Amino acid sequence: MIQTVDFFTPIVDDPYMFGQIAAANSLSDVWAMGGEPAVALNIVGFPNCLDPAILGDILAGGAAKVKEAGAALVGGHSVQDDEPKYGLCVSGFVHPDKIFKNYGCRPGDILVLTKQIGSGIVNTAIKAEMASPSAVREAQTVMASLNKPGKQVVEKYDVSACTDITGFGLLGHCVEMASASGVTFELKVKDIAYLEDAIDYAKMGLVPAGAYKNRGYSMKHVETGGVEEHYLDLLYDPQTSGGLLISVAPEHLEDMMADFAAARMDTSVSIIGRVAGKSDKLIRLS
Repeated sequence: MIQTVDFFTPIVDDPYMFGQIAAANSLSDVWAMGGEPAVALNIVGFPNCLDPAILGDILAGGAAKVKEAGAALVGGHSVQDDEPKYGLCVSGFVHPDKIFKNYGCRPGDILVLTKQIGSGIVNTAIKAEMASPSAVREAQTVMASLNKPGKQVVEKYDVSACTDITGFGLLGHCVEMASASGVTFELKVKDIAYLEDAIDYAKMGLVPAGAYKNRGYSMKHVETGGVEEHYLDLLYDPQTSGGLLISVAPEHLEDMMADFAAARMDTSVSIIGRVAGKSDKLIRLS
Protein backbone atom coordinates (compact mmCIF):
# COMPACT_ATOMS: atom_id res chain seq x y z
CA MET A 1 0.00 0.00 0.00
CA ILE A 2 1.13 3.53 -0.81
CA GLN A 3 -0.29 6.48 1.12
CA THR A 4 0.39 10.15 0.42
CA VAL A 5 -1.10 13.52 1.27
CA ASP A 6 -0.65 16.99 -0.23
CA PHE A 7 -2.59 20.26 -0.32
CA PHE A 8 -1.88 23.93 -0.96
CA THR A 9 -3.36 27.38 -1.50
CA PRO A 10 -4.73 28.48 -4.91
CA ILE A 11 -2.14 29.11 -7.61
CA VAL A 12 -4.68 29.99 -10.32
CA ASP A 13 -7.82 32.16 -10.21
CA ASP A 14 -10.22 29.61 -11.69
CA PRO A 15 -11.58 27.39 -8.85
CA TYR A 16 -12.24 24.36 -11.06
CA MET A 17 -8.72 24.49 -12.54
CA PHE A 18 -7.25 24.90 -9.05
CA GLY A 19 -9.07 21.74 -7.98
CA GLN A 20 -7.72 19.86 -10.98
CA ILE A 21 -4.13 20.97 -10.40
CA ALA A 22 -4.21 20.26 -6.66
CA ALA A 23 -5.65 16.79 -7.23
CA ALA A 24 -3.15 15.94 -10.00
CA ASN A 25 -0.34 17.03 -7.69
CA SER A 26 -1.64 14.92 -4.81
CA LEU A 27 -2.05 11.81 -6.97
CA SER A 28 1.43 12.10 -8.46
CA ASP A 29 3.39 10.44 -5.64
CA VAL A 30 1.57 7.15 -6.15
CA TRP A 31 2.60 6.94 -9.83
CA ALA A 32 6.12 8.11 -8.98
CA MET A 33 6.46 4.96 -6.87
CA GLY A 34 5.11 2.72 -9.63
CA GLY A 35 1.67 2.27 -8.11
CA GLU A 36 -1.94 3.03 -9.01
CA PRO A 37 -4.26 5.15 -6.82
CA ALA A 38 -7.32 3.40 -5.41
CA VAL A 39 -9.13 5.82 -3.08
CA ALA A 40 -8.83 9.50 -2.22
CA LEU A 41 -10.11 11.81 0.50
CA ASN A 42 -10.60 15.56 0.10
CA ILE A 43 -8.73 17.93 2.43
CA VAL A 44 -10.31 21.38 2.51
CA GLY A 45 -9.73 24.68 4.26
CA PHE A 46 -12.24 27.37 3.27
CA PRO A 47 -13.15 30.84 4.60
CA ASN A 48 -16.70 31.77 5.59
CA CYS A 49 -16.49 35.02 3.61
CA LEU A 50 -16.34 33.31 0.19
CA ASP A 51 -19.26 32.00 -1.85
CA PRO A 52 -19.72 28.26 -1.18
CA ALA A 53 -20.18 27.82 -4.95
CA ILE A 54 -16.43 28.48 -5.29
CA LEU A 55 -15.74 25.52 -3.03
CA GLY A 56 -18.13 23.44 -5.11
CA ASP A 57 -16.12 24.24 -8.23
CA ILE A 58 -12.82 23.37 -6.51
CA LEU A 59 -14.21 20.01 -5.37
CA ALA A 60 -15.69 19.32 -8.82
CA GLY A 61 -12.29 19.91 -10.41
CA GLY A 62 -10.63 17.56 -7.95
CA ALA A 63 -13.32 14.90 -8.40
CA ALA A 64 -12.85 15.01 -12.18
CA LYS A 65 -9.13 14.31 -11.84
CA VAL A 66 -9.67 11.48 -9.35
CA LYS A 67 -12.11 9.91 -11.80
CA GLU A 68 -9.62 10.35 -14.66
CA ALA A 69 -7.01 8.64 -12.48
CA GLY A 70 -9.27 5.60 -12.11
CA ALA A 71 -9.62 6.05 -8.34
CA ALA A 72 -12.66 6.55 -6.11
CA LEU A 73 -13.32 9.71 -4.10
CA VAL A 74 -14.73 8.47 -0.78
CA GLY A 75 -15.25 11.64 1.26
CA GLY A 76 -12.92 13.93 3.16
CA HIS A 77 -12.78 16.65 5.78
CA SER A 78 -13.13 20.42 5.79
CA VAL A 79 -12.29 23.16 8.27
CA GLN A 80 -12.89 26.89 8.36
CA ASP A 81 -9.72 28.69 7.28
CA ASP A 82 -8.93 32.30 6.44
CA GLU A 83 -7.25 31.17 3.20
CA PRO A 84 -8.57 28.49 0.84
CA LYS A 85 -6.62 25.24 0.77
CA TYR A 86 -7.30 22.04 -1.12
CA GLY A 87 -5.69 18.70 -1.76
CA LEU A 88 -6.10 14.97 -1.33
CA CYS A 89 -5.04 12.10 0.87
CA VAL A 90 -4.52 9.22 -1.56
CA SER A 91 -4.12 5.49 -1.01
CA GLY A 92 -2.87 3.21 -3.76
CA PHE A 93 -1.20 -0.11 -4.37
CA VAL A 94 1.99 -1.38 -6.00
CA HIS A 95 3.46 -4.87 -6.33
CA PRO A 96 6.45 -5.16 -3.96
CA ASP A 97 8.70 -6.27 -6.84
CA LYS A 98 7.69 -3.33 -9.05
CA ILE A 99 8.23 -0.33 -6.77
CA PHE A 100 9.97 2.64 -8.40
CA LYS A 101 12.68 3.87 -6.04
CA ASN A 102 14.24 7.34 -6.06
CA TYR A 103 17.72 5.84 -5.86
CA GLY A 104 19.70 3.18 -7.73
CA CYS A 105 20.76 5.19 -10.81
CA ARG A 106 23.57 3.43 -12.70
CA PRO A 107 26.48 5.11 -14.50
CA GLY A 108 25.64 5.16 -18.19
CA ASP A 109 21.90 5.59 -17.60
CA ILE A 110 20.00 8.27 -19.53
CA LEU A 111 17.85 10.83 -17.68
CA VAL A 112 14.36 11.51 -19.06
CA LEU A 113 11.84 14.12 -17.85
CA THR A 114 8.14 13.81 -18.74
CA LYS A 115 6.95 17.42 -18.27
CA GLN A 116 8.23 20.89 -19.07
CA ILE A 117 9.56 22.90 -16.13
CA GLY A 118 9.05 26.55 -15.20
CA SER A 119 5.58 26.52 -13.60
CA GLY A 120 6.70 28.58 -10.60
CA ILE A 121 8.15 31.29 -12.83
CA VAL A 122 5.10 31.35 -15.12
CA ASN A 123 2.80 31.55 -12.08
CA THR A 124 4.87 34.49 -10.81
CA ALA A 125 4.40 36.19 -14.20
CA ILE A 126 0.65 35.52 -13.94
CA LYS A 127 0.51 37.20 -10.51
CA ALA A 128 2.37 40.19 -12.00
CA GLU A 129 -0.19 40.24 -14.87
CA MET A 130 2.67 39.84 -17.35
CA ALA A 131 2.00 36.33 -18.64
CA SER A 132 0.71 35.77 -22.17
CA PRO A 133 -2.61 33.88 -22.57
CA SER A 134 -0.82 31.03 -24.38
CA ALA A 135 1.75 30.71 -21.60
CA VAL A 136 -1.05 30.58 -19.02
CA ARG A 137 -2.89 27.88 -20.97
CA GLU A 138 0.21 25.72 -21.37
CA ALA A 139 1.19 26.03 -17.71
CA GLN A 140 -2.29 25.09 -16.53
CA THR A 141 -2.48 22.16 -18.95
CA VAL A 142 0.88 20.82 -17.79
CA MET A 143 0.12 21.24 -14.08
CA ALA A 144 -3.30 19.58 -14.43
CA SER A 145 -1.95 16.66 -16.50
CA LEU A 146 -1.78 13.37 -14.65
CA ASN A 147 1.46 11.41 -14.49
CA LYS A 148 -0.53 8.24 -15.12
CA PRO A 149 0.31 7.93 -18.87
CA GLY A 150 3.99 8.52 -18.13
CA LYS A 151 4.01 5.86 -15.44
CA GLN A 152 2.27 3.38 -17.74
CA VAL A 153 5.10 3.82 -20.25
CA VAL A 154 7.85 3.64 -17.65
CA GLU A 155 6.57 0.44 -16.03
CA LYS A 156 7.24 -1.47 -19.24
CA TYR A 157 10.98 -1.04 -18.72
CA ASP A 158 13.57 -1.92 -16.11
CA VAL A 159 14.18 1.64 -14.89
CA SER A 160 16.91 2.25 -12.31
CA ALA A 161 15.12 5.04 -10.45
CA CYS A 162 12.15 7.40 -10.69
CA THR A 163 10.81 10.40 -8.81
CA ASP A 164 8.40 13.27 -9.48
CA ILE A 165 9.59 16.87 -9.68
CA THR A 166 7.83 19.15 -7.18
CA GLY A 167 8.71 21.90 -4.73
CA PHE A 168 12.47 21.36 -4.56
CA GLY A 169 12.81 22.11 -8.28
CA LEU A 170 14.54 19.94 -10.87
CA LEU A 171 18.01 20.40 -9.36
CA GLY A 172 16.81 19.74 -5.83
CA HIS A 173 15.33 16.40 -6.83
CA CYS A 174 18.36 15.57 -8.98
CA VAL A 175 20.64 16.23 -6.00
CA GLU A 176 18.52 13.94 -3.83
CA MET A 177 18.50 11.14 -6.41
CA ALA A 178 22.19 11.43 -7.33
CA SER A 179 23.26 11.52 -3.67
CA ALA A 180 21.22 8.47 -2.74
CA SER A 181 22.58 6.61 -5.78
CA GLY A 182 26.24 7.55 -5.25
CA VAL A 183 26.57 9.01 -8.78
CA THR A 184 26.84 12.33 -10.61
CA PHE A 185 24.21 13.66 -13.01
CA GLU A 186 25.43 15.46 -16.13
CA LEU A 187 22.60 17.68 -17.37
CA LYS A 188 22.32 19.41 -20.76
CA VAL A 189 20.52 22.61 -19.81
CA LYS A 190 19.29 23.50 -23.29
CA ASP A 191 17.95 19.99 -23.91
CA ILE A 192 15.45 20.37 -21.06
CA ALA A 193 11.87 21.26 -22.07
CA TYR A 194 10.65 24.57 -20.60
CA LEU A 195 7.18 26.06 -20.49
CA GLU A 196 6.38 28.68 -23.11
CA ASP A 197 7.89 32.09 -22.29
CA ALA A 198 9.38 30.77 -19.03
CA ILE A 199 12.91 31.58 -20.20
CA ASP A 200 11.87 35.16 -21.02
CA TYR A 201 10.14 35.60 -17.66
CA ALA A 202 13.23 34.26 -15.87
CA LYS A 203 15.38 36.81 -17.74
CA MET A 204 12.99 39.51 -16.49
CA GLY A 205 13.52 38.41 -12.87
CA LEU A 206 10.03 36.98 -12.36
CA VAL A 207 11.37 34.30 -10.03
CA PRO A 208 9.48 32.97 -6.97
CA ALA A 209 11.07 33.11 -3.54
CA GLY A 210 11.09 29.32 -3.38
CA ALA A 211 13.64 29.17 -6.19
CA TYR A 212 16.15 31.13 -4.10
CA LYS A 213 15.53 28.85 -1.13
CA ASN A 214 16.09 25.81 -3.34
CA ARG A 215 19.30 27.33 -4.67
CA GLY A 216 20.61 27.93 -1.16
CA TYR A 217 20.01 24.31 -0.28
CA SER A 218 21.41 22.66 -3.42
CA MET A 219 24.01 24.99 -4.94
CA LYS A 220 26.99 23.53 -3.07
CA HIS A 221 26.39 20.24 -4.89
CA VAL A 222 26.16 21.76 -8.39
CA GLU A 223 28.89 22.67 -10.86
CA THR A 224 27.19 25.29 -13.01
CA GLY A 225 29.74 25.27 -15.83
CA GLY A 226 29.05 28.87 -16.80
CA VAL A 227 25.34 28.32 -17.41
CA GLU A 228 23.41 31.59 -17.64
CA GLU A 229 21.66 32.85 -14.53
CA HIS A 230 18.14 32.63 -15.98
CA TYR A 231 18.60 28.92 -16.69
CA LEU A 232 19.72 28.37 -13.10
CA ASP A 233 16.56 30.12 -11.90
CA LEU A 234 14.51 27.70 -14.00
CA LEU A 235 16.38 24.66 -12.74
CA TYR A 236 15.83 25.69 -9.11
CA ASP A 237 12.22 26.80 -9.78
CA PRO A 238 9.74 24.99 -7.48
CA GLN A 239 7.30 22.97 -9.58
CA THR A 240 3.65 22.27 -8.94
CA SER A 241 2.50 18.87 -10.21
CA GLY A 242 5.74 18.33 -12.13
CA GLY A 243 6.70 15.39 -14.29
CA LEU A 244 8.51 12.14 -13.66
CA LEU A 245 12.32 12.05 -13.71
CA ILE A 246 13.47 8.64 -14.94
CA SER A 247 16.90 6.99 -14.98
CA VAL A 248 16.93 4.29 -17.65
CA ALA A 249 19.55 2.16 -19.38
CA PRO A 250 20.47 3.49 -22.86
CA GLU A 251 19.37 0.30 -24.62
CA HIS A 252 15.77 1.00 -23.57
CA LEU A 253 15.75 4.69 -24.51
CA GLU A 254 14.63 4.47 -28.14
CA ASP A 255 11.71 2.17 -27.38
CA MET A 256 10.68 4.21 -24.35
CA MET A 257 10.66 7.48 -26.31
CA ALA A 258 8.59 5.81 -29.04
CA ASP A 259 6.09 4.71 -26.39
CA PHE A 260 5.93 8.23 -24.97
CA ALA A 261 5.17 9.55 -28.46
CA ALA A 262 2.47 6.91 -28.97
CA ALA A 263 0.87 7.82 -25.62
CA ARG A 264 -0.02 11.30 -27.01
CA MET A 265 0.61 13.00 -23.68
CA ASP A 266 -0.27 16.66 -23.12
CA THR A 267 3.30 17.38 -22.00
CA SER A 268 6.75 17.47 -23.59
CA VAL A 269 9.12 14.59 -22.81
CA SER A 270 12.82 15.50 -22.95
CA ILE A 271 16.13 13.67 -22.64
CA ILE A 272 17.95 15.91 -20.19
CA GLY A 273 21.31 14.22 -19.52
CA ARG A 274 23.11 11.12 -18.36
CA VAL A 275 24.36 9.44 -15.20
CA ALA A 276 28.13 9.34 -14.63
CA GLY A 277 30.33 7.87 -11.92
CA LYS A 278 30.53 9.77 -8.66
CA SER A 279 32.73 12.89 -8.67
CA ASP A 280 33.28 15.88 -6.40
CA LYS A 281 29.88 17.35 -7.42
CA LEU A 282 26.52 15.60 -7.58
CA ILE A 283 25.37 17.65 -10.58
CA ARG A 284 27.33 19.01 -13.55
CA LEU A 285 25.60 21.43 -15.93
CA SER A 286 26.56 22.21 -19.48
